[in-house]
Amino acid sequence: MGTYSFNRESRLLTPDHFQKVFNHPSRYGSSHFTILITTNKDANNRLGMAIAKKRVKHAVQRNRIKRLVRESFRLNQHKLPAVDLVVMVKSGIDQLENEEIVQQLEKIWRKIIQRHKR
Repeated sequence: MGTYSFNRESRLLTPDHFQKVFNHPSRYGSSHFTILITTNKDANNRLGMAIAKKRVKHAVQRNRIKRLVRESFRLNQHKLPAVDLVVMVKSGIDQLENEEIVQQLEKIWRKIIQRHKR
């Protein structure tokens, strides 16, 4: 089993990386998240976030959501198939407690794992 780190190789870094996900995504979602995924050639899963100021006004709240998403991804990355993910949020997420956000992410990770098991 690999490490539970979230390093540079675990992130989508360039606009080109993000564009590949936006061009041909599979969508997964909940009431406050939309996650776009595409398969990648590497063994690494990579995470990118597009958390719009329009959806979450305050930087403190945007950063809190990013921290929670990164931590949830870090703990679940070994269960996920080889994919690139872009996490986007919907309005009202800044009103949720941390536990609710983590629960929604856990449900989405389970959906992704189940559908890509084949």
